[in-house]
Amino acid sequence: MLFVGIDIGKNNHVASMMDEKGKVVFKAFSFSNTTDGGNALFSKLSSFSSDPSDFEIGMEATGHYWLSVYSFLFEKGFLLHVINPIQTDGWRKGTEIRKRKNDTIDSVLIADLIRYGQFVETRLADEDLFSLRTLTRFRTYLVESISDLKRKVVCILDQVFPEYQSIFSNIFGRTSKEILLQFPSPIDFENISSETLAKLLAQLSRQKVGATKAEQLKAAASSSFGITFAQNSFTFQLKALIEQISFIENQVKETETEISRIMEKLKSPITTITGIGNVTGAAIISEIGDISKFDSPRKLVAFAGIDASVTQSGEFEATHNVMSKRGSPYLRKAIFQSALIASFKDPVLSAYYQKKRSEGKHHLTCVGAVSRKMCNIIYAVLKNNEPYVPKA
Repeated sequence: MLFVGIDIGKNNHVASMMDEKGKVVFKAFSFSNTTDGGNALFSKLSSFSSDPSDFEIGMEATGHYWLSVYSFLFEKGFLLHVINPIQTDGWRKGTEIRKRKNDTIDSVLIADLIRYGQFVETRLADEDLFSLRTLTRFRTYLVESISDLKRKVVCILDQVFPEYQSIFSNIFGRTSKEILLQFPSPIDFENISSETLAKLLAQLSRQKVGATKAEQLKAAASSSFGITFAQNSFTFQLKALIEQISFIENQVKETETEISRIMEKLKSPITTITGIGNVTGAAIISEIGDISKFDSPRKLVAFAGIDASVTQSGEFEATHNVMSKRGSPYLRKAIFQSALIASFKDPVLSAYYQKKRSEGKHHLTCVGAVSRKMCNIIYAVLKNNEPYVPKA
């Protein structure tokens, strides 16, 4: 068996290889992060053996730069290992007398670490799980973008039409957004009668609102205390922001449809757990990856970063502990959101939540405790690949 370590860079990677006895076969082979570079590495390896099963290749999970070379080598049939850079640092400290670090040394260290096999692999999930991870993270980005745009809309409305927000309970609902697009400033309401506005509102809201809302809008617009100078620049921004929000909201729906398609294909029992739907379930299983890399629920709790941190110094030990937040923020958020629902919907977890509340704990502290309980459930469901059955 030959062991290859690859030090990952943005534009160029460096590879070194060892045999089973730890002898360096070659080192510091540099290749670019391109198809030509990948082929150069493949040719180098093929000069030693044409059988991919004769190699074990390791690389660090450095940003996103390792994905291309991983994908290239995976297609060639090589056995690949992706490891956390923290483990390489630990291996360096254990094997190097002096603190040295460069591309050549790192690639040799990675090869040596793979040779010994004393590492915890950061597994690249199969294609479906990897797709779910990228999609759920992309959805998070889209949702956060919408929130940012909404804050900007509120800021402009505060200046142009401050009374508007008191008329619609949700200014970002379908009816309200369409009204803002057609009438972005108070003066725009002067050119439409109350009757016509009422018909428009009824049409947009599917007959849910009409004459009363129209009168409120007309009255608010006629006495608005909004600014009037440079008004066109503000209304231009307002319309552009509303259009962006609607566009991204459609992207969120399309992303969720794609997530649901993959989840249907996987048929994971994760969604049988109370509070976990397709989106949160997809985030949970894709961030966890292979559940077998955790030998206990406690380690899954730590990976999610919802274990309690302990503050201690000398004889002092804090009585109020908080989440460590050391693990995956995406996983932590998905579990916490699910626990928030389960705290009131699941009979067992709801009873546990109420017990904590009766002890005088804050609502969020109680949800955090439920999150840790939920990790135990998630672990069991994924480990056994069996649906969750709530106990009455």
